Amino acid sequence: MSEENGYGSEGSIGPDTVSDGADLVETRLRAVIAAARYNGIELDRRDFRQASPETVPPPAALVEWLRGSGLWAKATRLRWKDLLRFTDGAPVVLLFRDGSAGLLTQGEAQRNLVWIKDPRAASADAPVAVDELRLSQVWGGEVLLVRRARGAEQEDSPFTLGWLVRLVMQQRGILRNLAFSSVAISFLTIVPPLLVMVVVNQVVVHRNMSTLAMISMILAIAVVFETLLTFARRELILVLSARVDTELNLHVFNRLLALPMEFFERNQAGKTTYEVMQITQIREFITGRMMATGLDMVTLVIMIPVLFAISSVLTWWVVGGSVVVALIIMVFLPALRVLTGKVLAAESAKGSVMVETVYGIRTVKSLALEQARKELWDQKVAEAAELRLKAGRLARWPMALSLPVERFIERGILLIGAYMILTGATDVDVGALIAFMLLGMRVAAPLISMAHLVEEFEQVNAAVGIVGGVLNQPPETRGVDNGLRPRFEGALSFKDVTFTYPLARQPALDGLEFEVPAGSTLGLVGRSGSGKSTITRLLQGINREYTGFIKIDGVDLREINLQHLRRSFGVVLQDNFLFRGSVRDNIIANRPGLVLDDVVRAARMAGAEEFIERLPQGYDTWIEEGSPNLSGGQKQRLAIARAIISDPRILILDEATSALDPESEALVNANLARLAVGRTMLVVSHRLSSLVDCDSILVLDRGKMIDIGQHKVLVERCAIYRQLWLQQNRHIDPQGRSAPGPVLAQGDD
Repeated sequence: MSEENGYGSEGSIGPDTVSDGADLVETRLRAVIAAARYNGIELDRRDFRQASPETVPPPAALVEWLRGSGLWAKATRLRWKDLLRFTDGAPVVLLFRDGSAGLLTQGEAQRNLVWIKDPRAASADAPVAVDELRLSQVWGGEVLLVRRARGAEQEDSPFTLGWLVRLVMQQRGILRNLAFSSVAISFLTIVPPLLVMVVVNQVVVHRNMSTLAMISMILAIAVVFETLLTFARRELILVLSARVDTELNLHVFNRLLALPMEFFERNQAGKTTYEVMQITQIREFITGRMMATGLDMVTLVIMIPVLFAISSVLTWWVVGGSVVVALIIMVFLPALRVLTGKVLAAESAKGSVMVETVYGIRTVKSLALEQARKELWDQKVAEAAELRLKAGRLARWPMALSLPVERFIERGILLIGAYMILTGATDVDVGALIAFMLLGMRVAAPLISMAHLVEEFEQVNAAVGIVGGVLNQPPETRGVDNGLRPRFEGALSFKDVTFTYPLARQPALDGLEFEVPAGSTLGLVGRSGSGKSTITRLLQGINREYTGFIKIDGVDLREINLQHLRRSFGVVLQDNFLFRGSVRDNIIANRPGLVLDDVVRAARMAGAEEFIERLPQGYDTWIEEGSPNLSGGQKQRLAIARAIISDPRILILDEATSALDPESEALVNANLARLAVGRTMLVVSHRLSSLVDCDSILVLDRGKMIDIGQHKVLVERCAIYRQLWLQQNRHIDPQGRSAPGPVLAQGDD
């Protein structure tokens, strides 16, 4: 073993230079980063946090890190012979007992050797050959398998009924067992009617007690097996439903998160929520009625030949009656399709009113809008009820017209068979007729159910269209998963940037050019609609359909991994949303792996530690929806703590203090001044007094840069800035000093 590669040379393998826990951790992380790099993903070491630098990260934490970066990863245990099968060159991370790791690059079964590379070695260094004995001294079988995430095509495919069927078909093992159990149950279903035929034709006629006892025993055994198989089949269907439901919900939520911000800004939250919740109806149809009908078809394939063997004439009557039911339903399908779409649209509008009212309940209460919302709700409920009534009445017609045909299949066949026996038109005897009736009912029910399935399919197909209308929206660029992951210093550059919002006539930004050195503070001012917030949106990659170039540290914004980009920013808005949970959970919302010490440090930097300690349970105090137990200033300080806990190099404050009272604003501004040291800050504010100390201030008007400079310079040379300053600060002279107060004139004595 070559010591130059960092491995022992005398019967051992492992980093012989590792002397403490921190080095072990670094070796393991380097191995993971190397495996990710091989698969086209560049991991950022700073994105992985552990409780202590010397605590060896467990496999589960490494898997979570890799999966969060868009890779497939699995921690498992392998044997030596399993390692010999790896011949494609893709590295496998071997997790050693001491906490370090190595990279398995290849196995060679003929020589009984594997090739391992030290993750600390240079890329040009060759891997080292290791035999089973030497590897077993440091390796207990733990490995980390890493590869590109498969199923991307499935994830990106349009949401259709065919997509759902493919999702179900992925559960091949369960489906195979379901098919086997259904075939077995079908055979067990055939046996009793045939035995009844024997009882009627043989046992009763010849009064044979021994045959009756044997048939009774066979029937009892068949019942036991049918019971067990039916129980097992229901369990399989339950497991299949749970798995499909899980995959479906994960897919729906991931697709929602992948939608661009513009979609949520254009669509009502209530409407979107209702439309997405139609997924429940679709899932129930796929794993419920559709699955049951599919299993019944297995029964048909087995039973119909038996029925034809008993009586082809009676079997054709059963099939013909089922076809008539299907034709009746097909006649009404076009009208039902139209009404179903209208019903779902009306229910969507009704759900939108409900969610909107609950979300805006403070405004409803404060402005006494209860009566207006009631009237709107009554209107939407009436519209939905009327359409449901029409749809129900229309659906009643095919049910009413097909009922006589269904009853004929169940009972009329008996009369036809009896007539055929009496007239001698067939060689079917009484026992065969009874057996046919018992089997015929088992066959007719799936045929009729399949006809009604077409009717339900139209409703589900309409629901698929509604859900697809949300999920099939163009997602954010694939830069969410791919792209560069540079280390940011914070230098920003806009060059000839022009951006126009959809349906807007005028560009929000028009040929904008400016630069911000790393570690400096830039204030953004201008009238409403001048493009201040648009700049911050473009920087965060929320809107990417712009022309020109936006660069961070010289790297084009479009080339940067979106997730990495957004994690590198700290953003504080005017109205920050706090999630339902504890204070601690809210502060570490974007870094769930951090510990309490990190939370306290961020809270102290944001000036929030003082009031958090006075809360009933401190950092474990529960925050309800809407944060009713926190003041505006407290919410802002928690938002600042959440923004800086990841130590971002770039901090964006978009009207972060405009809704605060003067005392809270002064406190927050003082904390922000301390936070600005060593960071690049963009401060959007209508209050120019809070921007006086900025390194430079960018003045915007109608999307164009009017001027950029320090406060004193702009007051002198920029008319727009001077006008805004005088409007807000008549009591302060243009240089930012307090003007002398008014003096009362004194008359002569």
